[in-house]
This record gives sequence, C-alpha cells and structure tokens, in this order.
Amino acid sequence: MKLFIFGLGFSGQAVAKAALARGYEVVGTHQEPPQNPTEGVGCISFGPGHPLPKDALDGVICLLSTIPPTESGDPVLDALRNSINIMERFAWVGYLSTTGVYGDRQGGLVDETSPLLPSLERSKRRVQAEAAWLSLWENNGIPVHIFRLAGIYGPGRSAIDSLRAGKAHRVVKPGQVFSRIHVDDIAGAVMTSMAHPTPGEIYNLCDDDPATPDEVIAYGADLLGIDPPAAIPFDQADLSPMARSFYADNKVVSNAKMKEVLGYKPLYPSYREGLKAILKAES
Repeated sequence: MKLFIFGLGFSGQAVAKAALARGYEVVGTHQEPPQNPTEGVGCISFGPGHPLPKDALDGVICLLSTIPPTESGDPVLDALRNSINIMERFAWVGYLSTTGVYGDRQGGLVDETSPLLPSLERSKRRVQAEAAWLSLWENNGIPVHIFRLAGIYGPGRSAIDSLRAGKAHRVVKPGQVFSRIHVDDIAGAVMTSMAHPTPGEIYNLCDDDPATPDEVIAYGADLLGIDPPAAIPFDQADLSPMARSFYADNKVVSNAKMKEVLGYKPLYPSYREGLKAILKAES
C-alpha cells in the first residue's frame, strides 16, 4: 500500500504519520525541506523549477493533495495532467479544501449542500479547484474525495503556542464564531475515508463546538496558569491583512456528514479537549 501526498506541510505530515502507523509506504512532496520531517517518509522536491519526476506515481494506490491553488490554477492538477491513465487505477484520491468556500453566513449554519458563496479571492480559487478535482471522478471515474477543513490547530500551532510566544491577540468581535479541527482529526478522517472510499463525496471536517476566538485564547491562558491578554475590540485590533481577512466570514459549520456518512467522530470534539491534549503530550 503506497500513499503519495502532495504537500508535506502541517496537515500532510499528520496524515503521513497516521498512514505509516497503518502500514502504508508514504512518499510526499515539499517545496522547501520540511521542518522536523517524519521519519520513514520519502521526500520529493516539487514546485516552481522542480517538476514531478516521471516515476513519482509508480506503485501508488492512494493520493492526497494538500496544496492550495494559485492565481494561475491548481499546480497539482497541472502536474497530473498527463497521468490520468495512471490515476484511473487508484483506489482513493483526496483533496484538502477549506470551509471558506461557503463565504459569510452572518453566523448561520452551513453543510455540504449549502451554496458556495466565497467572499475571499483565495476561497474563490478553492471553489474552482474543487470543481476541477471532482471532474476527474465525473469524467474519468477517478475516486476523488473532497474535504473542507475548518480552522486547523495542533501541536506547535495553537493558542498554547501563541500565548507562550507573546503573540496571542484576544480579539472580540460580537457574534463572530469559528469552527476548528485538530490536525490529528484531519488525519483520522482521511484515513477513515481511505479505508472506506465513497468517491465523489464532500465532507466538512470540523469539531462539534464553534467558538469565539477570544474564549479560546482565554481558555489556553487558564491551562497555562497565566493571565489572558487584554480583550481588544476588533475595530481596534492591530492585525495583519491576512489575520484580519479570517474575520470576514462568520458561520457555523455542520460536521454531521463526517460523523454519520464517513463514520468518523473527532478525537477532540472541542478546542478544550484539543488544547488539553497538546499540553499533555508535552509532558
């Protein structure tokens, strides 16, 4: 069993570790040498100036892409354009997208049947990428699965880490909530799908408890035994343009399909269990 992962980033490495634990041979790509690379995972350079080697997909039965599209399109699909006949033999193909494709719902609920109304340019590109990946299933029978990820956190990338680094902002925007997903739950859901493919399906990956960003920071500070940063109104917060853009969308994301159709229940149903687990793992 061989899994090929385009993009050994935060989520990609989590999936790689989970796959290795289940006996898969894992090969993945990187644009820059990954920090703390997963032992046992083969690494291939891929990106501008580094085309995919012709033999990269030899022996592969499962393929996952974690790489976002650019202004010029999806670089992975471009690289795979001449490999459709090989992919038709795959048992499973996955693409990690984002719940940003739903856009702003002013705190309303969305599920996989909701219209796609992206408000950000990067989310609009995701809609186009999803359609291109799904066309491989519709036109070629390649078993594509789409996973729409909520805000990702985990060891090394959480409220715990931002608080320790003194970079945490306790920003308050009334009514604003975010759905989240622990990186290990991304890996768990992906591995569940690989074991029981359902080609053409789309799944939201998120926990059970959408929450305001300021309460997550406050809870992390409580776990660390420190005072939380002072609460700052959103319109007074000194945020980068990228950080500010995350507040453009306000919605509650349903994970019912993930639990009832995919059959995966999150290990960390809220940020509370997730942050506690991060601290516990350190000790």
